[in-house]
Amino acid sequence: MSEVILGRGSRKGRAMQKYLCYGALGVGALMALVFLLDLLAGFPFGGGEFVTGDIFGLLASLIVIYLAFDASRDLK
Repeated sequence: MSEVILGRGSRKGRAMQKYLCYGALGVGALMALVFLLDLLAGFPFGGGEFVTGDIFGLLASLIVIYLAFDASRDLK
């Protein structure tokens, strides 16, 4: 009986891991879009003197995207 419950929990956990990977991928893509938009158009954060922050934010977002994509490939 306990083996059946553990079997269901493992499928549920695996699906949750996929959703977390896709969620991290979505958040990373959204933040990359925001930082890129600020870098090019100066819209959300005012651009100008915050170019260094935009570049580091964009790099951090791309790293999160890469890590989420790599983790989602490991789950397949």
